[in-house]
Amino acid sequence: MKAFRMESAGVAAVAQIPEVTAKSGEVLLQVKMVGMCGTDLNTFRGRNSMVTFPRVLGHEVAAVVVEGGGDLTAGTAVTVSPYTSCGICPACRRGRVNACQQNQTMGVQRDGAMTEYISVPREKLYVANLTFKELCLVEPLTVGFHAVARGRVQAQDTVAVFGCGAIGLGAIAGSAFRGAPTIAIDMDDAKLEIARKAGATHSINTAREDLHDRLAEITGGQGPDVTIEAIGLPVTFRAAVEEVAFTGRVVYIGYAKEAVAYETRLFVQKELDILGSRNALPEDFRDVIHMLEAHRFPVDDAISVIVPMEDAARILGEWSDTPARFTKILVEIS
Repeated sequence: MKAFRMESAGVAAVAQIPEVTAKSGEVLLQVKMVGMCGTDLNTFRGRNSMVTFPRVLGHEVAAVVVEGGGDLTAGTAVTVSPYTSCGICPACRRGRVNACQQNQTMGVQRDGAMTEYISVPREKLYVANLTFKELCLVEPLTVGFHAVARGRVQAQDTVAVFGCGAIGLGAIAGSAFRGAPTIAIDMDDAKLEIARKAGATHSINTAREDLHDRLAEITGGQGPDVTIEAIGLPVTFRAAVEEVAFTGRVVYIGYAKEAVAYETRLFVQKELDILGSRNALPEDFRDVIHMLEAHRFPVDDAISVIVPMEDAARILGEWSDTPARFTKILVEIS
């Protein structure tokens, strides 16, 4: 069967791989559409140390059941939680399986879903009354929703989100879904417009506006109660701490590509909660599906392009060359 596979850094192609059959306790799926994410881009660029080659990409999945089992009948549309958990590490024992020490994500440490058929454990499947495009958006949006949950966001909080890519949009939508006034921060007017459609009540373009002054204006000089960093740059890592209110919460989703130097006095003086956020939990999947089924997210605005598998290598190269052009890329499989 066909698969879109990274052969080595910078080299991707459609390849033939062995046919798959349903394993014991798993469900055979026909993959319809898969989203590309920043992890795939880093793999293409050779910057993902967790990947070995060759590797089939993809973990943002829209599929239909081929061989039903239990409550699932053939033809049922599903999306997939792409993570594994060992059940014995400290994170798993605390019920935070999203941060499993031995996690293997589809398309990263193990082969992914950009192929015609996959076999997936039943407990990793989510049934939803959504289109294939919407199903592809569930997993990336859950990452932002999980960051909002980590930040304990409530309706009375003001939340600032750094970055309006797919993950940042998830955090903006998740914050708005909880009723919190939300500030979107980016340097791209088009992405800020999508963020407003996703629920942002304010937006700041830092290419032409002073971040501190605008946040002070919006929050009455107090700063946001929660800041969520979804970019991964040292300057935004620091800004999340510098701009958050006293006794606020700072949540980091992005990975900084270099060491970050802090004025650590602010950690203590403000008595901050500094939190990491990784992957997502089942309740995040359920919340995102509920939001999408309620049509509370600008799906078509967030999707930059849909291409067939045969064009996936080309579009991945274009994304690498001009990343600002794209928010979400979807690949049609079958």
